[in-house]
Amino acid sequence: MEKNNKNMLAVVEIGGKQYLVSPKQKLEVDKLNKKKGEEVVFDKVLLFQKEKKVEIGTPYVKGVKVVAKVLSHKKGPKLIVFKYKPKKRYRKKKGHRQTFTEIEIKEIKS
Repeated sequence: MEKNNKNMLAVVEIGGKQYLVSPKQKLEVDKLNKKKGEEVVFDKVLLFQKEKKVEIGTPYVKGVKVVAKVLSHKKGPKLIVFKYKPKKRYRKKKGHRQTFTEIEIKEIKS
């Protein structure tokens, strides 16, 4: 692990979405099939910045990986989906709770 990693940033693709991450950052991503406390390595890095040096991938930066630790699995707030058509007696009410995984970025390996 590098000692001076305060100025490191990476744009990572996780579950089809892009996240700007830095070491020791916590974030919520779509549910991952990993157990609590397990380490996850993301190798789809689109951009990597260390100090003032920036590398942009085509489409991914080679040799750069982001290591994260799974903290917990949770559910988001309940959302109500309501479909309605006037004058037709058509009403559908449905609820949905999105599941997500909370991860902590441990380090960015270059």
